[in-house]
Amino acid sequence: MYSTFSSSCSSSFSSTHSIRTPGLWVAAIVAASLAAPVTASAEQVGLDVRLVNPVMKAGQKETNYLRISLTGFDMEAQEQRSPVNVAIVLDHSGSMQGDKLEQAKRAAITAVDRLSDQDIVSVVIYDSNVEVLVPATKAVDRDQIKSAIRKISAGSSTALFAGVSKGGAEVRKFLQSQCVNRVILLSDGLANVGPDSPQDLEGLGRSLMKEDISVTALGLGLGYNEDLMVALASVGGGNHAFIESADDLVGIFNKEFDGLLSVVANQFEIEVQLADSVRPVRMVGCDGDIEGRSIRIPLAQLYAQQERYFVVEVEVDPGESGTTRPVADVEVSYQNLQTQTRDMLASHVEVRFSESTAAVQSALDVETYAYCMLQLSNERNRHATALRDAGEVEKAQELLNLNAQVLNEVELQCEANGLTELGAKLGKVEESNDYQARVIADESKWNYSRKGMRALQNSLQQQQTYSGIRADVQVHSKQGDAKVNVELKGGGGGSAPIQSGPLQFSLPSLKIGTLRSLPQSATSVPADDDSSVKP
Repeated sequence: MYSTFSSSCSSSFSSTHSIRTPGLWVAAIVAASLAAPVTASAEQVGLDVRLVNPVMKAGQKETNYLRISLTGFDMEAQEQRSPVNVAIVLDHSGSMQGDKLEQAKRAAITAVDRLSDQDIVSVVIYDSNVEVLVPATKAVDRDQIKSAIRKISAGSSTALFAGVSKGGAEVRKFLQSQCVNRVILLSDGLANVGPDSPQDLEGLGRSLMKEDISVTALGLGLGYNEDLMVALASVGGGNHAFIESADDLVGIFNKEFDGLLSVVANQFEIEVQLADSVRPVRMVGCDGDIEGRSIRIPLAQLYAQQERYFVVEVEVDPGESGTTRPVADVEVSYQNLQTQTRDMLASHVEVRFSESTAAVQSALDVETYAYCMLQLSNERNRHATALRDAGEVEKAQELLNLNAQVLNEVELQCEANGLTELGAKLGKVEESNDYQARVIADESKWNYSRKGMRALQNSLQQQQTYSGIRADVQVHSKQGDAKVNVELKGGGGGSAPIQSGPLQFSLPSLKIGTLRSLPQSATSVPADDDSSVKP
């Protein structure tokens, strides 16, 4: 029925490109860097490593934040793209009956139309059982594949875990490093057959990621479990979207495939080696394996023109005024899908110590500071969701209002330093937090608001993108009065469900200009490791 696949992705990476640069050496004044970062160029990923505080106060042990940024190069033509190996996994349970299922089929058909003969596609459908509607095959006879999709009808329950597992199995049949391998899940309901916890779905996502299979999880309507979907996508290297209306499905699928068809690099290995005088505290808003002073950061793929960054909180030992000290060496290797080579990049960053408070403040890297504050505020937003789930509405509102206040102040700082576009992004996230604070007490809107919050949290945490350069995260309220459009660069990792564990927000070394210190109630959150949120 379907054509067999021999090996359209079988060419091997035959050589290695090694590009080692001095990276970014940070001096007393931000502008006085001794070497430039590796910028994205034709067929080469860019690497930039910076500190929030390139100058620190002498004689004091302080916290600093390290930002590692990767930027994808441009893809000049679609003919240059690598083949995709994609499994479309559709929920056809009873709740999908009617317009939802029809729009889902339209979206899947639209996606198939965007594939070329070199691509591999499979279609898996599930209700209480799982069926491989279209086994993994080259997308040569697209009319036949679309005909099979049109015949899908609604069934019964929702075996979500099994559906994603089977999608992964179809991708695995022709798994190649030269292909972009992904499972795309669409569901409108709860997982009520088989494994059904966020931990189960997170484990599945991690397992697939280890095989270089990324997972996108799309939630439709108000009945799906957003914690399951976020758990799957946040560790699965794909995207998550809250799709309120079935009418938006085709548009969302097109955004998903915009990114899928523009991947320029994958199989990243990011290694950070901190200096002896620097202690890693934690990853902020992303996954990372910390062992001693060594950190490994996972990244599935990078899209054309996309920026993805990772933030590491570090503690730096005291230094003498006027001295300079290494902070970190960063090495990155990845598969270049344009040149079919294994490329390597390297950079490092240093810090200078000064007795002058004015010198410390004037040297602050405002752009890096702003991106770090986005991730720190996102942690507070996640905790606000957990507090609201636990009935602590006033505390949740306090955190959301704090976010709006801090983001507004950082936005003004960006605008004062000519970072208008970044300031506008901060402003939109500020508006979202302000709206959430106003409606979070309304029980009638909580299901809707919670899905919007979780989707926005994941988008900020992942720096999610559908178009290869930015993501449009739209929170439309048909039940309220808000429409917040958030455009964000870049990707990281993370995990779900929400935990209300210890989150430290005290940033003594980051206080600059008009930025007020955080209220004591927001500088720490009591630990409660057993408070996983389940709707």
